[in-house]
Amino acid sequence: MIAFTHRPRRFLSLALPLAIAVLGSAARGQDAEKPVARIVRALEARYRAAESFRAVFLERRSEGRGSLQLESGTLYIRRPGMMRWEYESPETKLFLVDGKNAWFYVPADRTVTKAAVRQSDDARIPLLLLTGKTSLSRVCRRIELADVHVEAAGNTALRCLPARNEQDYREAIFEVDAQSRLVRLLVREPGEIETEFRFGRWEENLPLDPALFRFAPPKGTAIVDEKTLLGNPDDR
Repeated sequence: MIAFTHRPRRFLSLALPLAIAVLGSAARGQDAEKPVARIVRALEARYRAAESFRAVFLERRSEGRGSLQLESGTLYIRRPGMMRWEYESPETKLFLVDGKNAWFYVPADRTVTKAAVRQSDDARIPLLLLTGKTSLSRVCRRIELADVHVEAAGNTALRCLPARNEQDYREAIFEVDAQSRLVRLLVREPGEIETEFRFGRWEENLPLDPALFRFAPPKGTAIVDEKTLLGNPDDR
């Protein structure tokens, strides 16, 4: 099932009017950062307060103007660091993070792809912040308010620029409701590629069996290990 992406210029001002303008702009910038920090703290605190979660999701993926794919299913989260995305429509698939590796299984293809979480650039990986495995400050090198359409009044959108320059996505938009629940994640990649996840019916502290987050490839399933494909067979 799963997913989850600015540098100030330094200058010397010699003119007093420009200096005043710069100081005024800096003060406004600090004021703008305060609500961002408050929203981030509330989001992270909400998902730290429970040991497990369940939600339904709708995934939309588009590649330029010529391709649109819609899928839906159920997301399970267990702290620390585990996610299970059960795709139910239009076909059965599974994306699972066991805390160490990410597995993507397509029963119809009898194939599973395996990748170390720290090396995966899957669009669902930013959502590890909900599992207690990371934080927005680690996922993002900069977080700011995003001027985008939100799903409901009272919601807030945050723009995240990826912390690692080698990440494939350009930015991620996190939309949070008034109860600090994540309602949408939009990941934008180069080439006009967008992956959007919408979440609903969040439930907390469910008795989720740890076995739900372990993957055992069915007999006859081909395993494609991304590490081996990259010429690094050692797990280090």
